[in-house]
Amino acid sequence: MSHPEPGLFGDEAEQPSAASGPARPVASRPHAPLPVRMRPSSLEEVLGQEHLLGPGAPLRRLIEGAAPASLLLYGPPGTGKTTLATLVSQATGRRFEALSALSAGVKEVRAVIDVARRRLAHGEQTVLFIDEVHRFSKTQQDALLGAVEDRIVLLVGATTENPSFSVVAPLLSRSLVLQLRPLGAEDVRSLLRRAVSDPRGLAGVVTLSADAEDHLVRLASGDARRALTALEAAADAVSSEGRGEIDLPAVEATVDEAAVRYDRSGDQHYDVTSAFIKSIRGSDVDAALHYLARMIAAGEDPRFIARRLVVHASEDVGMADPTALLTATAAAQAVQLIGMPEARLALAQATIHLATAPKSNAVLAGLSAALADVSAGKAGSVPPHLRDGHYAGAAKLGNAQGYRYPHDHPDGVLTQQYPPEELVGREYYRPTNHGVERTLRERLAKLRSIVRGRG
Repeated sequence: MSHPEPGLFGDEAEQPSAASGPARPVASRPHAPLPVRMRPSSLEEVLGQEHLLGPGAPLRRLIEGAAPASLLLYGPPGTGKTTLATLVSQATGRRFEALSALSAGVKEVRAVIDVARRRLAHGEQTVLFIDEVHRFSKTQQDALLGAVEDRIVLLVGATTENPSFSVVAPLLSRSLVLQLRPLGAEDVRSLLRRAVSDPRGLAGVVTLSADAEDHLVRLASGDARRALTALEAAADAVSSEGRGEIDLPAVEATVDEAAVRYDRSGDQHYDVTSAFIKSIRGSDVDAALHYLARMIAAGEDPRFIARRLVVHASEDVGMADPTALLTATAAAQAVQLIGMPEARLALAQATIHLATAPKSNAVLAGLSAALADVSAGKAGSVPPHLRDGHYAGAAKLGNAQGYRYPHDHPDGVLTQQYPPEELVGREYYRPTNHGVERTLRERLAKLRSIVRGRG
C-alpha cells in the first residue's frame, strides 16, 4: 500500500498507515518539513474554507455527526484537501487508509477494501483517502463502487480537476462533491505568523519583516504549502548567516523571484489594471502582456483578470470581432477548471486576441443610449401586436392581433413596428467601419429600411 509524500493542505500530505495506528505527534518529528509540522491538528486550526466549515456547512455537519457520506474534495493545491480528509477520520473515530492514484492499482484498492471489510465485522469503520483520484482509470474507479455503496469504506477523494469531467458518473452520484477555494491573503498571512511563532514551526527563533510577509503572501497565490515552503527556505538562509530577521532580500534570494511592487488593495492595483485595460483598448499587445505578467507575478486573483477580459471583450471589441467574447469567456472558464499556474496561458491568449482585434465601442454606446432613454422616461407602451397572447381574454384586449411572423416571409424579415410609439425611428446601435462591423453596418442599414417600411 502506498502513501502520498509529505506535505500540507493538499495532495502531498504525509499520511499514516492504518496498520501503524495514528500519525506520530509532530513533536516527535522535529526534522519534518515545515508544512508537515504546521498541519492543522483540529478543525479550529484550519484556515479558509468557511463555506464548508462554518456553522451548518456540509463538512461541519458531517464531522459533527450527520449521516456519513463519501466525499470528493475538489480544489487547487495547498487548500486543505488531505488535511480535511485526516480530520474527518479523526473526528468520526474511523481508521484511516491512504492511497495515491499515482502509484496504486486495482490490486491495492481491493486489498484496502478487504481490510476494511474485516474491520467492519468487528464494528470498526474505515476512511479511505485517495489522493489525485482523477488519475484513476475507469476500471480502478469502478472497483470502489460496491464498497462505497455498501459503506464498507467512507471514501474521501482529493482532486485538482473538476470531478464532473474526471470521475465516473456512478461514483460521482454516490459522493458529496465539495469545492475548496484558494486561501485568501489574510488566511495565508495568519498561517505565516502562526508558523513563525508556533513551537511546531519556527518557535520565534526568527522574525518576519512586513515586506517579506507581503511578498510571501503574494507568492503563495492562495497555496498554504507554497507559503510555508518558501518561509522555511528563507528562515534556513538567514539562520545560517546568523541573522534573526527574514527580510525581503532574503525571501527574494531564496525563492529566486523579485518582489513586484503591486498592492492588490492600493494604488498599484488600480494603476496596473487601468494600464492593462487601456493597452488592450489601444491595441498595444506587448504592453498588455507586460501588465498581465505584472499582475500574475504579483499574485493577482486570476478570476479578477478574467472578469476584466470578459467585460472588455464587449466594451472595446464588441461586434467588430464577435469571437473575442468567446475567447475571453473560455479563458474565464479555464481559470475555474484548471486554476493557476496553467490558466495563465489562457489569460494570455485572451489578452492577445483582444489587443489585436479590431475595436468598436458600439455595443457600449448603444446600450448606454438605450438606458439613458429609459431613465429619461422614454418607455412607452408595448405595441398591442407584440404583447403576449397566450392567456384567456388576450384577444379581446387586442393583444397579439395583427402580429406578422417574420419566418413566413422568404427573406425572414418584414415591415413591422417593434418599439413603443415614442421611440419609433430611434437608433441606438451604430456599428463602426472596423472588422466584422463593416459588413454588419451595411446589413443593418438594409434591415432598418425593410423593418421601417422604407425598403
